Amino acid sequence: MTSPFIARRAHFLNLIGDGVALIPTAPERLRNRDNPHPYRADSYFWHLTGFPEPEAVLVLAGGRSTLFCREKDALREIWDGFRYGPEAAAQTFGFDEAYPIATLDEKLPHLIADHPTLWHAFGLDAEWDARIARALDAVRAQARQGKRAPSALCDWRAPLDALRLIKDAAEQDLMRRAADITSAGHARAMRASIHTAKTEYALEAELSYEFRRQGASGHAYSPIVAGGKNACTLHYVDNSQPLIDGDLVLIDAGCEFAGYAADITRTFPVNGRFSPAQKDCYEIVLAAQSAAIAATRPGVRFNVPHEAAARVLTQGMVDLKLLAGDVDGLIESAAYRRFYMHNTAHWLGLDVHDAGDYKEAGSSPNLWRELAPGMTLTCEPGLYIPAAPDVPAALHNIGIRIEDDLLITPTGCEVYTSAPKSVREIEELMRHAAQEEF
Repeated sequence: MTSPFIARRAHFLNLIGDGVALIPTAPERLRNRDNPHPYRADSYFWHLTGFPEPEAVLVLAGGRSTLFCREKDALREIWDGFRYGPEAAAQTFGFDEAYPIATLDEKLPHLIADHPTLWHAFGLDAEWDARIARALDAVRAQARQGKRAPSALCDWRAPLDALRLIKDAAEQDLMRRAADITSAGHARAMRASIHTAKTEYALEAELSYEFRRQGASGHAYSPIVAGGKNACTLHYVDNSQPLIDGDLVLIDAGCEFAGYAADITRTFPVNGRFSPAQKDCYEIVLAAQSAAIAATRPGVRFNVPHEAAARVLTQGMVDLKLLAGDVDGLIESAAYRRFYMHNTAHWLGLDVHDAGDYKEAGSSPNLWRELAPGMTLTCEPGLYIPAAPDVPAALHNIGIRIEDDLLITPTGCEVYTSAPKSVREIEELMRHAAQEEF
């Protein structure tokens, strides 16, 4: 699948004009001693190359793309697996040329010389900053031979963030697949809760199984499997406690497929039946999400869906006797944030919190960005009610979040994710699961 990567490189080459850009992939990281973490390429590098190996650098200049990568090594391939090597990498991934990574420092001064602008992610990696500084000094030392060092230094992250913010057709297809796999994982967890999964970690295992079974590389982020009061901790990831009959369990989990993340949250009763209080709270969150999704369309500013969700949630808090007062006043004073303390959306893509600004650069006043076709974002309102003396007892320790992944289309939005969501759908799935073998 090289054509999308070639097109993205061509787009960025056009953007930098007669400049030169250096984009390295992520280094390998040790987990402990000589045992590395599973390798994942840097997201910016992957977006432009699709090249999966470590020790690689992309150089873009003069309308051409050059890769530096590891050489073929029969001994290392016995131990660590296949390597493309420069020749095969160039042919397979559509680079104009490729060289061994060991030659990069020698070639770097020549690569950057006589380009007016050098594009580099300054401050991201101290070793790379030092490497660039040495290369610039080497070019300056050749001034008498007519060589000129770049006079302007620019950071490629901002223009690449803007490029990554609008997903092309290939990216949209991959994200649909990631959403489908993740939706199946959440449905599996609901069925497992009725059968054998009686702990948070057992439900996490069911998710992991389904993700890998369907071809995902694993989790896109540390999953949250939070039973009962644990769901009131927004980033609970311990996932170590027993599940209690009568409690809700909140699962925030998404797979990574071909580098792209899904991000879904579902909340459901451990025993398959919502209590009246749980159902009241759940229906409020679901209505808030419906309002936010209805407000998600091109031309709408990023904050509008959040405001739609917050209004529904605030009215719900008044109805539940969690807050007292006028809804407008409670929103203006941010009183609702006691029980709903996060925003409703974030960008989604190669990173679960993906690249791209949320405010318009240079706008005055500081305006939220307008949504546009190709953007992908989450929609995830919630309601979190820890036990407290002024909270009705029936609502103690109820934590609910409902999250789906949305693509902005020319006319509105497409909901990628399909895991059961309504009270009826969840209870029906779990009721059928109780009658079936798992």
